[in-house]
Amino acid sequence: MSIYPIEIIMFKSISLFISILLCSSCSRPENNITMSGAFGLYPLAIKWAEEYKKIHPEVSFDISAGGAGKGMADMLSENVDFAMLSRDISKRELEKGSFPVAVCIDAVIPTCNTQNPEYKNILKQGLSREDFINIFITDKVRFWGDVISSDLKTSCNVYTRSDAAGAPETWAKFLGKKQEDLLGIGVFGDPGLAEAIKNDPQSIGFNNVVFIYNPETGKPHKNLSAIPIDINNNGTIDPDENFYSNLSELVEAIGQGKYPKPPARLLYLVSKGKMKNKLQLDFIQWVLNDGQKFLKENGYIQLTEEQLNQERTKIQ
Repeated sequence: MSIYPIEIIMFKSISLFISILLCSSCSRPENNITMSGAFGLYPLAIKWAEEYKKIHPEVSFDISAGGAGKGMADMLSENVDFAMLSRDISKRELEKGSFPVAVCIDAVIPTCNTQNPEYKNILKQGLSREDFINIFITDKVRFWGDVISSDLKTSCNVYTRSDAAGAPETWAKFLGKKQEDLLGIGVFGDPGLAEAIKNDPQSIGFNNVVFIYNPETGKPHKNLSAIPIDINNNGTIDPDENFYSNLSELVEAIGQGKYPKPPARLLYLVSKGKMKNKLQLDFIQWVLNDGQKFLKENGYIQLTEEQLNQERTKIQ
């Protein structure tokens, strides 16, 4: 079973967050695992929960996505077992007892609408890091023609995230700034931002990989497209920079280090202190072993074997 398409988990208002209860039976509390946090890890967490329940049907999961910041707050206040984190963990969070376990890799990708009058030029020329800085940070770009060789006066409508989350923090880090420095219309959540881009032909934004591509087809969702990054800043997308047409090609490129880091980044499950609960520990051990086989088909990248061994040792 694939992770859910964007339409199923679309947010309808800024105050709404996704919540799914995978088992509604009368399981005892000790048989329940709760998670909150990053949209970037949410689809994979759902997949892991489904697969884990096949071998442990007595276990229930309560998983909600409300952004990495909310997940950390929920975990530190011990309202959930795990925070789903899609950014670097801060020194302060570590001092408060956060115990992060890296579980996979993904990336934040710049996005646009396929109905953009400049779309063909965007794919051909791409945008450089400097272009993105001028769009998201300095506000120097008013029209797509300011960054794409064109005489058309197509407005460049910038969108960003309104919630404290890993994707905007990671995207801002790529641009040498912090999330609060990002300009644009604020939209809540990964699904909401993807929908905003799909509904505005002149838009630009960014999303986690899993909210751009349909894992069942490997193709981007309708009206949504990744923007190729002109990594060598030569004004064109060279063959070794052109890996965005389908999910498997992009995942492979990220895994090979062809995509910049950031915005490629580690994803974590974070507990309050080192895990002592047998169920939580067993689940994390499963994630770092059998759970890894579900990554690629769902748009995530596996850690190296050395990295996995480090995380396995960490939780012992």
